[in-house]
Amino acid sequence: MKAFGYVSAKDVAHAVALLGEHGAKAKILAGGTDLLVELKHAVHNPEIIVDISRLSELKTIAVADDGLHIGALATHGDIMNSSIIRDMFPAMVDAAHSIGAAQTRNLGTLGGNLVTCVPSMDSGPALIALEALVTVASSAGRRQMPLGELFVSPRKTSLKPGDLLVDIVIAKQNLSKPAAFEKFGLRKGQALALVNVGAAFFIDKGNFLCPRIALGAVAPTVIRAPKAEAYLEGRKISAEAMAEAGRIAATEAKPISDFRASADYRRDLVAVLVKRALASAQARAAAKQKELAA
Repeated sequence: MKAFGYVSAKDVAHAVALLGEHGAKAKILAGGTDLLVELKHAVHNPEIIVDISRLSELKTIAVADDGLHIGALATHGDIMNSSIIRDMFPAMVDAAHSIGAAQTRNLGTLGGNLVTCVPSMDSGPALIALEALVTVASSAGRRQMPLGELFVSPRKTSLKPGDLLVDIVIAKQNLSKPAAFEKFGLRKGQALALVNVGAAFFIDKGNFLCPRIALGAVAPTVIRAPKAEAYLEGRKISAEAMAEAGRIAATEAKPISDFRASADYRRDLVAVLVKRALASAQARAAAKQKELAA
């Protein structure tokens, strides 16, 4: 590991200025769970580390006029402990709980997990299914884009040198959308996903409305399953429809075979987990409706 500079950013504006000055030669330190490993093995060492871990403005979880805002520095533990997220999106709590060990969840940040951009990330599928947006700050100002546009390929995002992910937004119209997350790994804890799935849909007179299905660990990035979504749109909710959506989603997956599982096994998992996620989202919608009626 070569020597590098270190600066603790005072606020977002200071961090953006530092990133704009150093460009591709800068690395961002948030939770550090990925960066510290990377620094030991990286071929190209950074010129400077910009530490944003103390920026409280990037740690907030709050509902605003346009939707739910989750700061990029919110840790997986923060998400699990947030009464707002537990009430609105228990799927996100499930996803956060499946990430690493307690130490990782207490240090690792949502923003860091997303920009690491590994296909098996657990935070991505539920957020993609909820059509989350991300806000990016740079010297040119702030811009928003769908989360899916952040992902380019394994460990590569669309962020440019000088960009800083500042928050994740679930739009107001999706705040009441039932969602679920399912994951299958080789063990119950601290396991990379062989497949993970996020699913969300509204219910309109017993029919699927605006269904969204996201698949992880079966393509170079987290992907949507548009054919399965189209099949469900307007269809009567039933176990048979959920099973068929799972079978269709399996045809949309693009898994590889490796030492952990074959491509065919991963496709079988997609079919099963999509069905489970849809059923779980329906159960949560029913429970919420019962709670509101009580």
